[in-house]
Amino acid sequence: MPDVGASLRGAAAAVGAAAVLAAGAAVPARAAPVEEREPEPVESIPAYDVVLAIDEDAALHVRETITYDFDRGGEHGIARRVPYRRGNRLFEIRDVRASSSTGAPARARSLRLFNDVRITVGERGRRVTGRQAYVIEYAVDGALTPRRDGDELVWDAVGTGWGVPIGEAAVRVEAPVPRPSASCTAGAPGVRVAGTACLHYRDGPYAIEFTQRGLRPGEGMVIRVLLPKGAVRVPPPRYAPPRWRSTWAGTVALAVVFGAVGLVAWRCGRGRPLPGSRTGNALVTCGTLVALADFAEDVVPGGPWAFALGDPALAGLATVIAGAGFGYAQRARLGEGGAYVPVGDYS
Repeated sequence: MPDVGASLRGAAAAVGAAAVLAAGAAVPARAAPVEEREPEPVESIPAYDVVLAIDEDAALHVRETITYDFDRGGEHGIARRVPYRRGNRLFEIRDVRASSSTGAPARARSLRLFNDVRITVGERGRRVTGRQAYVIEYAVDGALTPRRDGDELVWDAVGTGWGVPIGEAAVRVEAPVPRPSASCTAGAPGVRVAGTACLHYRDGPYAIEFTQRGLRPGEGMVIRVLLPKGAVRVPPPRYAPPRWRSTWAGTVALAVVFGAVGLVAWRCGRGRPLPGSRTGNALVTCGTLVALADFAEDVVPGGPWAFALGDPALAGLATVIAGAGFGYAQRARLGEGGAYVPVGDYS
């Protein structure tokens, strides 16, 4: 007869062991201590205040008060990009100056770069940390456009070149006539036409102020102002030559030269005579001079970023390519078997 007591004792022992294991699994393991790291420095612009004042000569006077928080990282200063070229339309940025109410270095330098004037404020040998306040002032000529029903200003008062968020931005527009028609949209460059409408209120008959909170990096505030016809003296807009102003003649010349270089490569492969190295060097020299003369015609009066690629420049580049191709083919031939000797039939 089986031992019922032993069976009961074995079952009780098994149940007890299972209960102990379950209780051990239910006790949470002590977490390993996590090393606390200092948060990365985060830069931002808590406040950005702009005053756009239009005078009777249609000049736009800009005053930007920028509160910049460098956190603990520290920088040498700030850099502001102001457009001097939009498409082929030209503006003149002048009378640039800067200051700081917090004592930060505020030496202003300006440099034309591509389509913008880059204004840097600060000192290369001195780093600043924490929250600093800068004031940048400059004037813009040629910003207003004459229209049939008035004179219009379209200007991004904040710019899209900031790589840090802006907590609160305020733009005050001061006009020389009472109750100007003005509007503002905020957002990234691709969506500003249908972007967020800024809050606004009038501050007297000659001024209107727009505010916007929470601008992300790369977002700006485009201000549109329409003044009555004759309220200001608007000069005709200035335009630069397009970057690519070549006609069909220059394009055909470039295509012909590429074809000539291909023909030289084909003749080289079949053992045909090639132009000498002197010919290639002469073509490179002549083409370089022609291209430089065309570039200088635009760059000397307008600066290094006013170049326009026209027919003379294309012809010069084509000549340089042809000369370089001839020289390369000649060097390749000499590298294969010394000086080239025509092969004849001596049988």
